[in-house]
Amino acid sequence: MPYAQGTPCGAEKGKVLPLRVEKWFQGNARDLPWRRRRTAYGTVVSEFMLQQTQVVRVCDAWRKFLRRFPSVASLARARERDVLAAWAGLGYYRRARHLHAAARAMMALHRGHVPRTRHELEALPGVGPYCAGAIASIAFGQREAIVDGNVARVMMRVHGRAVDLTKGAGKRWVWKRAQEYVDAARDPSHANEGLMELGATICTPRLPRCEECPLNALCSARRMQRQHHIPKAKVAPMRTRVHRAAILAVSAGWMAQRVLPAGGLWAGLPFPPMEESGRRLSASMVAARMGVDAGALDRCGSFVFQTSHREVHFVVWRLDTRVARHLRQAGRDGWFWRRVGSVTDAPSTGAVRRILQCGGTLPLLR
Repeated sequence: MPYAQGTPCGAEKGKVLPLRVEKWFQGNARDLPWRRRRTAYGTVVSEFMLQQTQVVRVCDAWRKFLRRFPSVASLARARERDVLAAWAGLGYYRRARHLHAAARAMMALHRGHVPRTRHELEALPGVGPYCAGAIASIAFGQREAIVDGNVARVMMRVHGRAVDLTKGAGKRWVWKRAQEYVDAARDPSHANEGLMELGATICTPRLPRCEECPLNALCSARRMQRQHHIPKAKVAPMRTRVHRAAILAVSAGWMAQRVLPAGGLWAGLPFPPMEESGRRLSASMVAARMGVDAGALDRCGSFVFQTSHREVHFVVWRLDTRVARHLRQAGRDGWFWRRVGSVTDAPSTGAVRRILQCGGTLPLLR
């Protein structure tokens, strides 16, 4: 149903904006698990997970994570590797480490409670201005602004301005509009969450559904027929191409693993041993790096795995079992060994899952 309810302007427009979003949100909010029984801790977990991850992927992951770590205290006590395992499938594992560190900080500084103010929240690891504002407003009803991609897009279209968010002036403009918006709201929680919902479901980047929007009569971009041009389209970043040779080394039901070094892609996560290069590695090159004979390697597949900034070309090699047994007995430096079942039942990332499945290797490993 169109929302043609007159066209307020100026100060009146600023007052009407949050009220229409709140009303729309009450009748159109998606049924998401963290909304059914809102808790401060559940809000913290959902906000960490929703950064750079689609809602549909977060729903099941959030439920499983809360079952495994139902409180700040349980998360703070956990081992990092267990937290990373519970995060499996969401990617950007630095968020999981930050969430883990934030739980420990809340235990140390706030007796296991989620702090209520933006200042205290921003002092937690991994919590920036957007995340702090979202938690403070959604969990505690504080009048704190939030600005993510959805909010910025709605604000730019409603006000008819395509500001550059990479520049300080553009950021200040959007944050000021967002603060004015929440200051005029009746319910800061519904107003902010509704604004994000509106950007995610109606005021979308490419095909905004303007006739269904509760703000269509207020929208300057729509009035100027500029909604498809605001904000300006981003230039997609160039991905760096890297090559990795993954080694499946199995000996008597044990599989070799290696924790990837800090500072790189998938840092701190267990992977099959790998060799990395800027160009494709042949069997002889991989063997030379490992110190084994090239005949000990059997290629079993390849695939390309894309991240936000990298295009990773994997080639998967199976190591001869006799050589794998020798390396296990010799205690190869940097490798550790896990039962095959524990590796294949819960791969730590999508890339590991692809490595294990590559060329039909997963059934063979079992």
